[in-house]
Amino acid sequence: MGRRRMLLLLKPLDSYSFHQSNIAAINPKVLQFLDSRRRVHKDAIEFCRSILQKNSIDWDATFCINLSRPIQNVDLVVTVGGDGTLLQASHFLDDSIPLLGLNSDPTQPQEVQELSNEFDATRSTGYLCAATVQNFEQILKNILEGQTTPSELSRMSIHVNSMMLSTYALNDVLIADPCPASASRFSFRIRKDSESSSPKVNCRSSGLRISTATGSTAAMLSAGGFPMPILSKDLQYMVREPISPEPARLNLMHGLIKPNESMDVEWYTKEGLIYIDGSSPVHPVQHGDTIKVACNVHEMEPS
Repeated sequence: MGRRRMLLLLKPLDSYSFHQSNIAAINPKVLQFLDSRRRVHKDAIEFCRSILQKNSIDWDATFCINLSRPIQNVDLVVTVGGDGTLLQASHFLDDSIPLLGLNSDPTQPQEVQELSNEFDATRSTGYLCAATVQNFEQILKNILEGQTTPSELSRMSIHVNSMMLSTYALNDVLIADPCPASASRFSFRIRKDSESSSPKVNCRSSGLRISTATGSTAAMLSAGGFPMPILSKDLQYMVREPISPEPARLNLMHGLIKPNESMDVEWYTKEGLIYIDGSSPVHPVQHGDTIKVACNVHEMEPS
Protein backbone atom coordinates (compact mmCIF):
# COMPACT_ATOMS: atom_id res chain seq x y z
CA MET A 1 0.00 0.00 0.00
CA GLY A 2 1.32 3.48 -0.89
CA ARG A 3 1.72 6.35 1.50
CA ARG A 4 -1.51 7.79 2.85
CA ARG A 5 -2.50 11.26 1.73
CA MET A 6 -4.15 13.57 4.23
CA LEU A 7 -5.53 17.10 4.21
CA LEU A 8 -5.56 19.17 7.39
CA LEU A 9 -8.33 21.81 7.30
CA LEU A 10 -7.97 24.59 9.83
CA LYS A 11 -10.30 27.09 11.44
CA PRO A 12 -8.86 30.57 10.68
CA LEU A 13 -6.93 32.21 13.51
CA ASP A 14 -8.62 35.56 12.81
CA SER A 15 -11.94 34.02 13.90
CA TYR A 16 -10.92 35.13 17.39
CA SER A 17 -10.30 38.78 16.44
CA PHE A 18 -12.31 41.99 16.58
CA HIS A 19 -12.05 44.87 14.16
CA GLN A 20 -9.50 47.35 15.54
CA SER A 21 -12.04 50.22 15.65
CA ASN A 22 -14.32 48.23 18.01
CA ILE A 23 -11.72 47.13 20.56
CA ALA A 24 -12.01 50.18 22.87
CA ALA A 25 -15.67 49.41 23.62
CA ILE A 26 -15.14 45.74 24.47
CA ASN A 27 -14.81 44.27 27.94
CA PRO A 28 -11.05 43.67 28.48
CA LYS A 29 -11.86 40.24 29.90
CA VAL A 30 -13.49 39.32 26.59
CA LEU A 31 -10.35 40.36 24.70
CA GLN A 32 -8.19 38.37 27.10
CA PHE A 33 -10.48 35.38 26.73
CA LEU A 34 -10.40 35.52 22.92
CA ASP A 35 -6.63 35.87 22.90
CA SER A 36 -6.40 32.79 25.11
CA ARG A 37 -8.73 30.87 22.80
CA ARG A 38 -6.63 31.86 19.80
CA ARG A 39 -3.46 30.59 21.48
CA VAL A 40 -5.10 27.29 22.43
CA HIS A 41 -6.31 26.82 18.85
CA LYS A 42 -2.89 27.68 17.41
CA ASP A 43 -1.22 25.22 19.80
CA ALA A 44 -3.67 22.50 18.68
CA ILE A 45 -2.74 23.14 15.03
CA GLU A 46 0.97 22.87 15.80
CA PHE A 47 0.36 19.71 17.82
CA CYS A 48 -1.47 18.06 14.90
CA ARG A 49 1.32 19.01 12.52
CA SER A 50 3.90 17.48 14.84
CA ILE A 51 1.94 14.21 15.01
CA LEU A 52 1.59 14.02 11.23
CA GLN A 53 5.31 14.65 10.75
CA LYS A 54 6.04 11.57 12.88
CA ASN A 55 3.97 9.31 10.64
CA SER A 56 4.52 8.03 7.11
CA ILE A 57 1.90 10.35 5.66
CA ASP A 58 1.90 12.80 2.80
CA TRP A 59 -0.11 15.74 4.08
CA ASP A 60 -0.96 19.32 3.40
CA ALA A 61 -2.69 21.99 5.48
CA THR A 62 -4.91 24.92 4.57
CA PHE A 63 -7.53 27.13 6.15
CA CYS A 64 -11.17 26.26 5.45
CA ILE A 65 -11.85 29.69 4.00
CA ASN A 66 -9.46 28.85 1.17
CA LEU A 67 -11.64 25.99 -0.10
CA SER A 68 -13.32 26.71 -3.42
CA ARG A 69 -13.57 23.34 -5.18
CA PRO A 70 -14.31 19.72 -4.22
CA ILE A 71 -11.63 17.92 -2.21
CA GLN A 72 -10.08 15.03 -4.14
CA ASN A 73 -7.06 12.72 -4.14
CA VAL A 74 -6.73 12.34 -0.38
CA ASP A 75 -7.40 9.37 1.90
CA LEU A 76 -8.51 11.34 4.96
CA VAL A 77 -9.53 14.89 5.84
CA VAL A 78 -8.90 16.14 9.38
CA THR A 79 -10.51 19.39 10.52
CA VAL A 80 -9.04 21.38 13.41
CA GLY A 81 -11.54 23.74 15.00
CA GLY A 82 -15.05 22.82 16.07
CA ASP A 83 -18.31 21.56 14.62
CA GLY A 84 -18.58 24.54 12.29
CA THR A 85 -15.20 23.78 10.74
CA LEU A 86 -16.23 20.17 10.13
CA LEU A 87 -19.55 21.21 8.61
CA GLN A 88 -17.81 23.62 6.28
CA ALA A 89 -15.39 20.89 5.17
CA SER A 90 -18.24 18.44 4.54
CA HIS A 91 -19.61 20.74 1.83
CA PHE A 92 -16.53 19.98 -0.29
CA LEU A 93 -16.53 16.19 0.18
CA ASP A 94 -18.35 13.30 -1.43
CA ASP A 95 -18.95 10.04 0.45
CA SER A 96 -15.65 8.41 -0.58
CA ILE A 97 -13.33 10.35 1.75
CA PRO A 98 -13.56 9.90 5.55
CA LEU A 99 -13.74 13.04 7.67
CA LEU A 100 -12.28 13.32 11.18
CA GLY A 101 -12.98 16.35 13.34
CA LEU A 102 -10.62 17.51 16.07
CA ASN A 103 -12.11 19.93 18.61
CA SER A 104 -9.18 22.28 19.14
CA ASP A 105 -10.65 24.09 22.15
CA PRO A 106 -13.33 22.16 24.07
CA THR A 107 -15.52 24.03 26.56
CA GLN A 108 -14.06 23.98 30.08
CA PRO A 109 -16.95 23.86 32.63
CA GLN A 110 -14.89 25.45 35.41
CA GLU A 111 -13.96 28.37 33.17
CA VAL A 112 -17.60 28.83 32.13
CA GLN A 113 -18.61 28.96 35.79
CA GLU A 114 -15.90 31.46 36.72
CA LEU A 115 -16.84 33.84 33.89
CA SER A 116 -20.61 33.37 34.06
CA ASN A 117 -21.19 36.87 35.50
CA GLU A 118 -19.15 38.47 32.72
CA PHE A 119 -20.12 36.61 29.52
CA ASP A 120 -20.87 33.17 28.10
CA ALA A 121 -17.54 31.33 27.81
CA THR A 122 -18.89 28.22 26.09
CA ARG A 123 -17.66 27.36 22.60
CA SER A 124 -18.24 24.58 20.10
CA THR A 125 -19.66 21.48 21.75
CA GLY A 126 -17.60 19.34 19.41
CA TYR A 127 -20.53 16.97 19.00
CA LEU A 128 -19.26 16.01 15.55
CA CYS A 129 -15.61 15.89 16.54
CA ALA A 130 -14.27 12.47 17.51
CA ALA A 131 -10.84 13.79 18.52
CA THR A 132 -9.13 16.29 20.81
CA VAL A 133 -5.43 16.92 21.30
CA GLN A 134 -5.55 14.34 24.10
CA ASN A 135 -6.55 11.42 21.87
CA PHE A 136 -5.71 12.53 18.32
CA GLU A 137 -2.48 10.53 18.07
CA GLN A 138 -4.18 7.30 19.15
CA ILE A 139 -7.22 7.83 16.90
CA LEU A 140 -4.97 8.56 13.93
CA LYS A 141 -2.94 5.42 14.67
CA ASN A 142 -6.14 3.35 14.76
CA ILE A 143 -7.24 4.78 11.41
CA LEU A 144 -3.88 4.14 9.74
CA GLU A 145 -3.82 0.57 11.05
CA GLY A 146 -7.38 -0.11 9.92
CA GLN A 147 -8.71 -0.57 13.46
CA THR A 148 -11.34 2.16 13.10
CA THR A 149 -14.26 1.81 10.72
CA PRO A 150 -15.93 5.04 9.55
CA SER A 151 -19.57 5.60 10.43
CA GLU A 152 -21.93 6.70 7.68
CA LEU A 153 -23.88 9.83 8.58
CA SER A 154 -26.89 10.91 6.55
CA ARG A 155 -26.85 14.08 4.52
CA MET A 156 -29.61 15.88 2.63
CA SER A 157 -29.84 16.59 -1.06
CA ILE A 158 -31.68 19.77 -2.07
CA HIS A 159 -33.34 20.40 -5.44
CA VAL A 160 -34.69 23.80 -6.52
CA ASN A 161 -36.96 23.65 -9.56
CA SER A 162 -35.70 20.08 -10.19
CA MET A 163 -32.04 21.22 -10.25
CA MET A 164 -29.89 19.70 -7.50
CA LEU A 165 -27.76 22.11 -5.48
CA SER A 166 -24.07 21.26 -5.34
CA THR A 167 -23.96 21.43 -1.52
CA TYR A 168 -25.33 18.64 0.67
CA ALA A 169 -26.48 19.43 4.21
CA LEU A 170 -24.92 17.38 7.00
CA ASN A 171 -26.68 19.23 9.83
CA ASP A 172 -29.82 21.04 8.72
CA VAL A 173 -31.58 23.26 6.23
CA LEU A 174 -33.60 26.38 7.02
CA ILE A 175 -35.90 27.89 4.40
CA ALA A 176 -37.05 31.38 5.39
CA ASP A 177 -37.57 34.98 4.36
CA PRO A 178 -34.32 37.00 4.19
CA CYS A 179 -35.73 39.24 6.94
CA PRO A 180 -36.01 37.28 10.23
CA ALA A 181 -38.96 39.45 11.33
CA SER A 182 -41.03 38.64 8.22
CA ALA A 183 -43.47 35.79 7.81
CA SER A 184 -43.16 33.32 4.95
CA ARG A 185 -45.91 31.63 2.95
CA PHE A 186 -45.30 28.14 1.63
CA SER A 187 -46.86 24.72 1.37
CA PHE A 188 -45.36 21.27 1.76
CA ARG A 189 -46.23 17.61 1.47
CA ILE A 190 -44.36 14.39 2.17
CA ARG A 191 -44.06 12.30 -0.97
CA LYS A 192 -43.32 8.58 -0.94
CA ASP A 193 -43.36 8.11 -4.71
CA SER A 194 -44.86 9.77 -7.74
CA GLU A 195 -48.30 8.39 -6.91
CA SER A 196 -48.45 8.65 -3.11
CA SER A 197 -48.14 11.71 -0.85
CA SER A 198 -49.44 13.20 2.37
CA PRO A 199 -52.06 15.98 2.33
CA LYS A 200 -50.79 19.37 1.22
CA VAL A 201 -50.12 21.66 4.21
CA ASN A 202 -50.37 25.43 3.68
CA CYS A 203 -48.33 27.52 6.10
CA ARG A 204 -47.65 31.06 7.16
CA SER A 205 -44.75 31.06 9.57
CA SER A 206 -41.17 32.20 10.14
CA GLY A 207 -39.86 29.37 7.98
CA LEU A 208 -39.26 25.65 7.73
CA ARG A 209 -36.36 23.72 9.25
CA ILE A 210 -35.33 20.20 8.24
CA SER A 211 -32.53 18.35 10.02
CA THR A 212 -30.61 15.13 9.67
CA ALA A 213 -30.10 12.86 12.66
CA THR A 214 -26.75 14.61 13.14
CA GLY A 215 -28.41 18.03 13.22
CA SER A 216 -31.27 16.95 15.47
CA THR A 217 -29.26 17.92 18.57
CA ALA A 218 -28.55 21.44 17.30
CA ALA A 219 -31.10 24.15 16.35
CA MET A 220 -33.84 21.55 15.92
CA LEU A 221 -33.54 20.46 19.53
CA SER A 222 -33.42 24.07 20.74
CA ALA A 223 -36.68 24.74 18.86
CA GLY A 224 -38.49 21.87 20.58
CA GLY A 225 -37.53 18.94 18.37
CA PHE A 226 -36.18 15.65 19.63
CA PRO A 227 -32.71 14.07 19.40
CA MET A 228 -32.37 11.16 16.99
CA PRO A 229 -29.88 8.27 16.95
CA ILE A 230 -26.92 9.65 15.01
CA LEU A 231 -26.94 6.80 12.49
CA SER A 232 -30.66 7.20 11.73
CA LYS A 233 -31.51 7.75 8.06
CA ASP A 234 -34.69 9.70 8.91
CA LEU A 235 -34.98 13.46 8.55
CA GLN A 236 -36.88 15.62 11.05
CA TYR A 237 -38.82 18.72 10.03
CA MET A 238 -40.49 21.54 11.93
CA VAL A 239 -42.52 24.53 10.80
CA ARG A 240 -41.08 27.48 12.75
CA GLU A 241 -43.62 29.54 14.70
CA PRO A 242 -46.69 28.70 12.61
CA ILE A 243 -49.28 31.49 12.54
CA SER A 244 -52.83 30.34 13.32
CA PRO A 245 -52.46 26.78 11.98
CA GLU A 246 -55.61 24.78 11.42
CA PRO A 247 -56.24 22.72 14.59
CA ALA A 248 -56.71 19.56 12.53
CA ARG A 249 -53.24 19.99 11.04
CA LEU A 250 -51.24 20.94 14.11
CA ASN A 251 -49.73 17.46 14.20
CA LEU A 252 -48.37 18.02 10.67
CA MET A 253 -46.22 20.98 11.76
CA HIS A 254 -43.52 18.65 13.09
CA GLY A 255 -42.61 15.16 11.98
CA LEU A 256 -40.28 12.76 10.20
CA ILE A 257 -39.32 12.13 6.59
CA LYS A 258 -38.41 8.50 6.07
CA PRO A 259 -35.47 7.38 3.86
CA ASN A 260 -37.83 6.38 1.04
CA GLU A 261 -39.67 9.73 1.21
CA SER A 262 -38.99 13.33 0.25
CA MET A 263 -40.46 16.69 1.23
CA ASP A 264 -41.81 18.85 -1.59
CA VAL A 265 -42.09 22.56 -0.77
CA GLU A 266 -43.80 25.25 -2.85
CA TRP A 267 -42.60 28.77 -2.03
CA TYR A 268 -45.19 31.57 -2.14
CA THR A 269 -43.19 34.48 -0.71
CA LYS A 270 -41.57 37.10 -2.94
CA GLU A 271 -38.07 36.16 -1.77
CA GLY A 272 -36.54 33.43 0.34
CA LEU A 273 -33.22 31.90 1.31
CA ILE A 274 -32.16 28.30 1.83
CA TYR A 275 -29.59 28.26 4.62
CA ILE A 276 -27.43 25.11 4.56
CA ASP A 277 -25.75 24.08 7.84
CA GLY A 278 -25.96 27.55 9.35
CA SER A 279 -25.53 30.98 7.80
CA SER A 280 -23.41 29.80 4.88
CA PRO A 281 -23.83 28.72 2.17
CA VAL A 282 -27.20 30.17 1.18
CA HIS A 283 -29.27 29.74 -1.98
CA PRO A 284 -31.97 32.23 -3.03
CA VAL A 285 -35.51 31.23 -3.96
CA GLN A 286 -38.46 33.29 -5.16
CA HIS A 287 -42.24 33.08 -5.49
CA GLY A 288 -43.29 30.00 -7.42
CA ASP A 289 -40.11 28.00 -6.86
CA THR A 290 -40.32 24.36 -5.83
CA ILE A 291 -37.89 22.80 -3.35
CA LYS A 292 -37.32 19.10 -2.78
CA VAL A 293 -35.39 17.76 0.22
CA ALA A 294 -34.44 14.11 0.66
CA CYS A 295 -31.95 11.90 2.46
CA ASN A 296 -29.90 9.96 -0.03
CA VAL A 297 -26.24 10.80 0.57
CA HIS A 298 -23.82 9.74 3.30
CA GLU A 299 -20.79 11.33 4.93
CA MET A 300 -18.16 9.00 6.37
CA GLU A 301 -16.82 9.96 9.78
CA PRO A 302 -14.44 7.85 11.91
CA SER A 303 -16.23 6.47 14.96
